[in-house]
Amino acid sequence: MDESGGSGRPQSEGAEGSLRPKEPQGVPGAHDADGSQESARPVDTAREPARPAGPPDEPQRPADAADPADESAQPRPGDTGTPPAEPPKSESRASLTKAPREETPAEPPRARAAHSGGKGAPVPPKAQKGPGGGLLMGKPFGVPVYVAPSWFIVAALITWVFGNQLDRVLPELGGARYLVSLFFAVAFYASVLVHELAHTVAALRFKLPVRRIQLQFFGGVSEIEKESETPGREFVLAFVGPLLSLVLAGVFYAGMRAVEPGTVPGVLLAGLMISNLIVAAFNLLPGLPLDGGRMLRAVVWKITGKPMSGTVAAAWVGRALAISVLIGLPLLNQSGALGGESQEIGGMDTVTDALLAAILAAIIWTGAGNSLRMARLREHLPELRARTLTRRAVPVESDTPLSEALRRANDAGARALVVVDTDGDPMALVREAAIVSVPQHRRPWVGVGGLAQDITEGMRISAELAGEELLDTLRATPATEYLVVEESGEIYGVLSAADVERAFVKAMARPS
Repeated sequence: MDESGGSGRPQSEGAEGSLRPKEPQGVPGAHDADGSQESARPVDTAREPARPAGPPDEPQRPADAADPADESAQPRPGDTGTPPAEPPKSESRASLTKAPREETPAEPPRARAAHSGGKGAPVPPKAQKGPGGGLLMGKPFGVPVYVAPSWFIVAALITWVFGNQLDRVLPELGGARYLVSLFFAVAFYASVLVHELAHTVAALRFKLPVRRIQLQFFGGVSEIEKESETPGREFVLAFVGPLLSLVLAGVFYAGMRAVEPGTVPGVLLAGLMISNLIVAAFNLLPGLPLDGGRMLRAVVWKITGKPMSGTVAAAWVGRALAISVLIGLPLLNQSGALGGESQEIGGMDTVTDALLAAILAAIIWTGAGNSLRMARLREHLPELRARTLTRRAVPVESDTPLSEALRRANDAGARALVVVDTDGDPMALVREAAIVSVPQHRRPWVGVGGLAQDITEGMRISAELAGEELLDTLRATPATEYLVVEESGEIYGVLSAADVERAFVKAMARPS
């Protein structure tokens, strides 16, 4: 399998003069030494000759070959009617009989954009499989909202810390202060949800699908399935989150001015105003994975015309920001620059500050790295083209013996078999794993029809598919092989899902 495919021909190998792209280790098939090429041509769909006659000493078909799909049938000691083994082939010929590493390849991860809110949640490298990601809270605008288990840990921590602060401000509350503090924790995460909904509404407005919203440790994440098409849309999509947090801070400030200071409502509104200001300010910092980093990415993208350049710049600024948080946050807390009392270095407060700074720095650093990986993936996705990953195929009728079909494939330098009807129309694909499972001595007596999988509508794909569109098409109809056809309906070849997966992994491993 080769993903370069500059000639636009199906992959093939084996016979002299056939197309011989180099393939990574583990791809079934042997290689010729010359690696020469021939011009591509439509697969000949002429009728195949009838089954060859049996060996001279046994004109009748052996009883043990009655069921071609029976992989367990083996010759018994003492049998005299066993057909002779198939003549050995030269090692330089192509082969369909090597066992593949995996029959069903793992599905490549889908690339997703993510916008983080709250206190800077990371961009996940791959979305979780399955429908969930925590406790489902609802589906505003048709997008499911989940609360991750880590949220309950943070909510408990906020309840404890804010409750201790209330004891100094409103000592008359007693134990009820923790109920008030719990209400504050829920209201704060409701503000984070509004922040994420702003991203979601903007994404839907730009016709970008949103998979879900997840509230988790230190904030929330909106999982947007596709990247923005223009830097202007990217900027707007990133900016609306902090903008809504600033609007909420203004609303809470207005409410605080309308109530009496020193009361429970006044303290709650003041806390929510300050927390939303912190959320907005933190997310406006110009480094990925924060919203400010995406805004910086959009600006660099607009200036250079290259989205990858914007991602690289914003990611490295994000990593510098992570180091600054790791070192600067404890120092600012110790000096009292963040509004608290200055403290001496040492004790539990210092340890707590350092731990909080380390967690935030790790989140930002990891998110910046994930953004770089996703950008590299999107940059290389167009290299995944059905036309260049397709294996050359030969058409055979369903009653053609497997040994004869393999001989024709090797002579043509092909690595796939397509079962056709009497008119030459494709009906099924012979599975590579099924070929491997048939012992060599039985192949003259096993028809390819018993090893084939019927072609469904989703298994017939266009040779023009490429990139994310190709991955989405394969994901919609999971299979091990797909029939690749031209726009005219002519058979172009067979695409193996294992080849696509290997090309996907190879593209991800290559530096930008």
